[in-house]
Amino acid sequence: MRTPCFVVQEKKLRENLEILREIREETGCRILLAQKAFSMYRVYPMIGEYLDGATASGLFEARLGYEEMGKENHIFSPAYREEEMPEILRMCGHIVFNSPAQMKKYRSMVKAAGRSMGLRINPECSTQEGHAIYDPCAPCSRLGTTLEAFRTELSDEDIASLDGLHFHTLCEQNADALAETLRAVEKNFGEYLSGMKWVNFGGGHHITRPDYDRELLKKCIRHVKSTYGAEVYLEPGEAVALNAGVLMTEVLEIVENGMKTAILDASAACHMPDVLEMPYRPPLSGAGDPAQRGAGEDGYIYRLAGPTCLAGDVIGDYVFDHELRPGERLEFGDMAIYTMVKTNTFNGMRLPDIVLEKEDGECETVRTFGYEDFKMRL
Repeated sequence: MRTPCFVVQEKKLRENLEILREIREETGCRILLAQKAFSMYRVYPMIGEYLDGATASGLFEARLGYEEMGKENHIFSPAYREEEMPEILRMCGHIVFNSPAQMKKYRSMVKAAGRSMGLRINPECSTQEGHAIYDPCAPCSRLGTTLEAFRTELSDEDIASLDGLHFHTLCEQNADALAETLRAVEKNFGEYLSGMKWVNFGGGHHITRPDYDRELLKKCIRHVKSTYGAEVYLEPGEAVALNAGVLMTEVLEIVENGMKTAILDASAACHMPDVLEMPYRPPLSGAGDPAQRGAGEDGYIYRLAGPTCLAGDVIGDYVFDHELRPGERLEFGDMAIYTMVKTNTFNGMRLPDIVLEKEDGECETVRTFGYEDFKMRL
């Protein structure tokens, strides 16, 4: 395989899906793939064996789910383009609006098409720590309808026309954050839940993480189903492909100015932008965190960086048990999620190839990229 390349591991993907299927079967909830985190449609047939469908953040994701998954297809957007609504209604069974104004604008179209209509609510309950950019309940958030807006901008007739309520407040969190959020939802919107056909818990649930409290998740789902008689939806994205892929890269050069820096053929800015946006330090096979070395422990510390002109195109500092050499290959872990969907061609960087490692160990190159993929965007 040439580098850089994303290698998605079918075996690990199936292990995650088995866990999600267990949640579905034991609680009766419905689970959708949030395509914003993972949109490798080559494996959609496999995902469709386990999940109920997909959810989209816009027209193109909706079309991808419709054409490649072919099961339940949901969509949410902070605001919809009027000219796109007919196509959205053709492809999506559930349309979730962000505000009373958007709901009222498109309600007649949704009902005429026989689609299910929902409204995203903002329970005003922040459970994020240190990642305000990912907190939909942050002050002045544009996402979701607050209780005050719900009560003042919606009539009884408006509320009666709703089929469901949707809330999404989590990011890479455990079930305790969901339980806390659910208490806030019930406190603020409990009087309206009994009239709903469904309640969507959104995404951000790290269900397939080893320490995730799946029993508490099941308890939350069963509580809503039994208390309000509503169907429950989950929209995990990361949990579907968590730790199911790697990014293979090669050391191009070693430079030194205060410390040794290994320049790779993979870029944080172009190929793993969440490293800079979150920010976070991705796991690297065979290397550790210099800050966690024991006193007197030996090792070779390198800063790993990309080949672009951006001075901050830095992945992080790592400690190795040997000196790095040009030509050596490195493997970053957990690189299936929020990578392929976010890559870009800044500086004319080539996008990483996409490879599927099948359960029998065979590797299939799903997609390669070249100059035309850079040029066509400009």
